[in-house]
Amino acid sequence: MKVLVATEATQGARGDDYSWATPGELVMFGTVCAADLRGTGRPCGCGRAFAGLHSERATTTAEVVESALTLDDLVLAFRDSLDRGGWLDLAGNPQEVTDVVHEAVMEVLLVADRYPAGTVIGTQLGAQYVRQQAPAR
Repeated sequence: MKVLVATEATQGARGDDYSWATPGELVMFGTVCAADLRGTGRPCGCGRAFAGLHSERATTTAEVVESALTLDDLVLAFRDSLDRGGWLDLAGNPQEVTDVVHEAVMEVLLVADRYPAGTVIGTQLGAQYVRQQAPAR
């Protein structure tokens, strides 16, 4: 299955790029602050970020890659990351926790499935765009 991982490819192509995640680590879509959502004031940049599952650091670029991970592996990795970050404490009962984790996993899988492996993408307030096409085969 295809997943998203942090990459430094195309970093610096935009003046507002940043890459603090570990290249190759799984990423998910992070929480977006009110300033970025409203587009007022000086946004922090979280509205255009992917969040690294292991490093808990952000990047503005992600690559679509084929992975041997199973769906259960992804659910476990996402649950662990969300739990370490304290996000699951906000979810409520066990079913809500499960729903939050599954929603985060499915969001990544649905986006990754839209692009060929090797494509580098960016995100802006929930809309993704191609930064670099996958190499031709």
